[in-house]
Amino acid sequence: MTDPKSYAMKAKHQRLILVVVALAAIIGAGFLAAYALQSEANYFYEPGQIAADPPEVGQAIRLGGMVQEGSLNTLEDGITVAFVVTDKESATVDVRYTGILPDLFVEGSGVVADGRMDEEGVFIADELLAKHDENYVPRELQDMDQHAPDKTLIPAEQTT
Repeated sequence: MTDPKSYAMKAKHQRLILVVVALAAIIGAGFLAAYALQSEANYFYEPGQIAADPPEVGQAIRLGGMVQEGSLNTLEDGITVAFVVTDKESATVDVRYTGILPDLFVEGSGVVADGRMDEEGVFIADELLAKHDENYVPRELQDMDQHAPDKTLIPAEQTT
């Protein structure tokens, strides 16, 4: 004959074990997710931050800034370009990129590059994203009247 009090203790212990196992599983999943994100995370740097505290050689980072006027050069192989990214504080980073440049990539415009620093302090970009201002309209739509700002942005007070 079993004691009803020991039954209650046994059920209570089973629930406690389930709660402990569930917490261990949640904590384990959190550690796995953090470990996986650590290897995939790209930290965003501006040229001034790289000059002040350079990242480790080979560490994946994201560089953002402006393409310095007069710095864009195509290297001898014909597909690699070299340019300088600068920020508001006049810090600069030399960048090399091999591939097709984005359509909006020009000197004096904003750029975001994914890549890594090499041993010589040159940023080797794997991917370039050209930034544009909020007034950008694609070339194909520049002649269309509906995209003229004075006709599309009429304040509500003027329409009544």
